Amino acid sequence: MNQIASSGIALVTGAAGGIGSACCKELHQAGFRIGIHYSSSELAAQKLQSTLPGSFLIKADLACDEGIESVYQQLKEVGGIDVLVNNAGMTIDAPLLRAKLSDFDQIVALNMRAVWHLTKRVSRLMARKSSGRIINISSVVGSTGNAGQSIYAMTKAAINNLTKTSALELAHYNILVNAIAPGFIETPMTESMQEEEKQKILATIPLGRMGKPEDIASMVRFLAIEGNYCTGSIFHLNGGLYGAM
Repeated sequence: MNQIASSGIALVTGAAGGIGSACCKELHQAGFRIGIHYSSSELAAQKLQSTLPGSFLIKADLACDEGIESVYQQLKEVGGIDVLVNNAGMTIDAPLLRAKLSDFDQIVALNMRAVWHLTKRVSRLMARKSSGRIINISSVVGSTGNAGQSIYAMTKAAINNLTKTSALELAHYNILVNAIAPGFIETPMTESMQEEEKQKILATIPLGRMGKPEDIASMVRFLAIEGNYCTGSIFHLNGGLYGAM
């Protein structure tokens, strides 16, 4: 059995955003002490921290090696880590023929390289305790693709494969690795869509609604505390969008 005590430490990267913030709140409610990672959204991170007693802030640019090392050292100082939620990510949308190499490098650095590097470092801390949970936030487009998101979709497909491969390698240390692939989630970005565009999206979702950040956070909580026989899996949370294709 690989039950994680809910009194452990959970780090959520990109915690100031909608999904990240919801994950922090859900895991805190479950009893975890939360590491709130952010890069530039300091005010939002501080506001979130004020609502989660015992939580601590970690500021770091995960796209650079120094940032990853900073996170690693700060986790060592607080006694290690039990749950890592690799949530930080970005996209710069453009058709393939107009996408820029500079955009490619920027997206890959955060969405792929940073996730691989942080997972590599953090898994060492977990291996010392022979216990841990790593939860990667992927996307439905990692399986379906999406016009205008060739770079982003590629990085999320890579995260799915990293999840499966690292699960095989880390099972020996009782570290469970899974991914959650959200569909369309209510965020400031989707709220700013034109109503016509939003209705087109809703027409493709069998449940007839977009997901909420809390829908993702509840699955994060399950994988962080329970899910003792789940590893190497990609959990699709998309209202039936991917399953209906």
